[in-house]
Amino acid sequence: MKMFKRLTGMGVILALAAMMLSACGQGGGSSNSNAAGNTEAPKAEAPKTETAAPQAGSLEEIKKRGKFVAGVKYDTFLFGFKNPTSGQVEGFDVDMAKAIAKKIFGDETKLELKEVTSKTRIPMLQNGDIDAIIATMTITDERKQQVDFSDVYFKAGQSLLVKKGSPIKSVTDIKKGTKVLGAKGSTSVKNIREKAPEATVLEFDNYQDAFAALKAGQGDVLTTDNAILYGMAKQDPNFEVVGGNFTDEPYGIAVKKGDTELQQLINDVIKSMQESGEYDKLYEQWMGVKPSK
Repeated sequence: MKMFKRLTGMGVILALAAMMLSACGQGGGSSNSNAAGNTEAPKAEAPKTETAAPQAGSLEEIKKRGKFVAGVKYDTFLFGFKNPTSGQVEGFDVDMAKAIAKKIFGDETKLELKEVTSKTRIPMLQNGDIDAIIATMTITDERKQQVDFSDVYFKAGQSLLVKKGSPIKSVTDIKKGTKVLGAKGSTSVKNIREKAPEATVLEFDNYQDAFAALKAGQGDVLTTDNAILYGMAKQDPNFEVVGGNFTDEPYGIAVKKGDTELQQLINDVIKSMQESGEYDKLYEQWMGVKPSK
């Protein structure tokens, strides 16, 4: 009897031990278990959705908007100049913008012009305020790091504007004490500092302000691209362009980096205008001479 009782007691103990081991195996072996022993199913990741919003300045966005927005100058006679009589912005660059709008929409009036200066044009393009810069902008390696350029649409070169009778006839006449006027952010300011390092360079927000300063006697010479200077000389015959060109300043139309579709369309417009003779007519209309080949 004693032996039977001992065996019975041991059986109970073994059974209890087995139950405890089973409970531990169910509740403590998984890192996903909670306090009640329930396991959590792994959470499924939400499917990733990519938005296909058109890039600002891309053809898709321009067409969706219903107009082409071009940054042009309002102070550059012959290229982009706000006519004080009509209030309209006119010039070679404006007509190039119209040709691009016509290519996109078949209607040159689907165009909005926004005023830019040499200082503001790249930031406005990068901020999406404009689709392209058509504003006497010289193609340079430095600017190519910030924007993409079209093919050359105007061949220009830097020159000098002086009052008739000035002793300054070329860039070699610019000495220490000579006051040279230019526009902020323009390549012409950088170039003149290299060509005449002893000169005093005064920078203005735009070319009309610089020209007004020259007429007021605040400087001796104004420098920028010859085409712009010819326009100033036409405005006031008391001034003349001298010295020929001392740099090569090809103009390009700038678009956002990577906006290859719009860049190609603009190149197609330039090429088509050149092949049809429309470009030569436009050039002669504004510059008074035929383009050099």
